[in-house]
Amino acid sequence: MRIGQVAQAAGVSVDTVRFYERRGVLPPPERRPSGYRTYTGETVERIRLAKVLQANGLTLDEVTDALHSFDAGTTCADERWRLERAVARLEERMAELEAARDRVLATIADCERGACRLTPAARTGRV
Repeated sequence: MRIGQVAQAAGVSVDTVRFYERRGVLPPPERRPSGYRTYTGETVERIRLAKVLQANGLTLDEVTDALHSFDAGTTCADERWRLERAVARLEERMAELEAARDRVLATIADCERGACRLTPAARTGRV
C-alpha cells in the first residue's frame, strides 16, 4: 500500500502517517527504489490502535511506549497501569473543569444580582 491508501484506510491524513513515523508510533516503512514508501495492512491497524489509545486518554508518548511494549510481547494486563494513569489524569482534568464551571456560574449569579465582576470598576476594585 502507498501512504495515501494507508491514510484513507486508517481515517487519518497523510501528514498524520508521516508524523506517526517520525514519532516512532510506526516502524520505518519499506521503500521502493523510487523512494516511495510501502506499507502493509498491519500499518493501518497500528494507526487505528494508536487512535483508540489516544481516545482513551493516553498521550502520544504513552501510545508509542505501549505499542513498543506490545511489540516486545507484553499483554494488556501488563499495560493496565497506563490506562489507570490516564483515568487519574482525566479525573484531575474533570475536577479542574468543574471548578472553572462553578466560577463561571458564580460570576453569572453575581451579574444577575447586579454585582457583575466583569465591569472595569469591578476589575480595578472601584465600585
